[in-house]
Amino acid sequence: MEEFRYKEDSLHCEEVAASDLAQAYGTPAYIYSKNSIVDHTRHFERAFGAIGHLSCYAVKANTNSAILGLLAHEGIGADAGSIGELHLALGAGFPAEKVTYSGVGKRDDEIEYALRRDILALNVESEGEIDVIRGIAGRMGLVARILLRVNFDIDAGTHPYITTGSRQNKFGVESGRAIDILTRAQTFPEIDVLGIHSHIGSQITSSGAFVDAARAALELAGRARTAGVNVRQVNLGGGFGVQYRNYLRHTLLPVEPDDQEEAGLTTVSMLRELLRVFGQAGCMLVVQPGRSLLAHAGILLTKVLYRKESGGKTFVVVDAGMNDLLRPSLYHSYHQIVPIAPHRAEHEVVDVVGPLCESGDFLAQDRILPRVDRGDILAVMCTGAYGYALASNYNARPRPPEVLVDGRSHTCIRKRETLEDL
Repeated sequence: MEEFRYKEDSLHCEEVAASDLAQAYGTPAYIYSKNSIVDHTRHFERAFGAIGHLSCYAVKANTNSAILGLLAHEGIGADAGSIGELHLALGAGFPAEKVTYSGVGKRDDEIEYALRRDILALNVESEGEIDVIRGIAGRMGLVARILLRVNFDIDAGTHPYITTGSRQNKFGVESGRAIDILTRAQTFPEIDVLGIHSHIGSQITSSGAFVDAARAALELAGRARTAGVNVRQVNLGGGFGVQYRNYLRHTLLPVEPDDQEEAGLTTVSMLRELLRVFGQAGCMLVVQPGRSLLAHAGILLTKVLYRKESGGKTFVVVDAGMNDLLRPSLYHSYHQIVPIAPHRAEHEVVDVVGPLCESGDFLAQDRILPRVDRGDILAVMCTGAYGYALASNYNARPRPPEVLVDGRSHTCIRKRETLEDL
């Protein structure tokens, strides 16, 4: 799964030089490795062994139809968070019986769309939502399969904006009310209760949080069965963290201080800890990997426009901004940034900033990098997930292209937007 590597001091995606891709498609540009996507997916699936499960790729992580098609071909499912994501997932070839629909604010038309296409399940967030789904299903003459999302108040140890399982968050129902809601829901002929759903956050780097969530969900499932609820599925969501620091190595690159929680981190190691708890649970395990399948499969190429000295700081101004990659500005997230052709041993502390009219427009702050100059191309690593998916046209900037590399070939899977597209 090392599809991004230096060959003779030139960064390559599989067998294609990043410099050739920058010349062919311009910058900024998102570049993805097909083999990385496939390898990560198969590696993840093998970890389950004989445990009955369904992996539903979190479509929000990357919605490109070509990438969705690759994942669908691997036989996994999909989890959508909007009618648009449902449309894309089904159109890309994910079977409806392997598609779930999550979200705290589903509109009536979205619920109707999902029911009409007979997807596997709606992950419901409140008692009121169950009543709405019941009414829509009854009007359509259908039965809605649901899982109840339960908030177990577990600290995922991640950024507050991507924590979803604490009591202050908007997601799910309190665990103390879950049994009553489940037993009431199963009395409705329009509702088929499949089980329990939980999701505690994103970019989780501690297996302990997953273990706690699994134990809580299985304990609740046991009590629900005692109360007469036929729990057939437990959906433990996603949030498996990935390594962002020091992902790429080269003798001329600085070695950043490791985030202790990311050091030696692998998705599969966390998954295996979770599976030990799940064991013989007597029901299907459903998970929702997103970042863990796609993050390492993508990079963002960007060109250095200027160097600027001001206020005792050195700024490297590049042509990719927060409209292209929002995560650093939104979450202060770390992405390794490397020159595609390192040739200087001299290192310096810089801010890598974009061209937008915002002080928050940065890709890195106080970062140690090899010295770079105007015209140099940089690669922002591990941007396959929540990169283009969060891109916008802010400052009326056309969004970048997306390119898929397969061995020695490369294909534009989303064209660069033009001024006319705006």
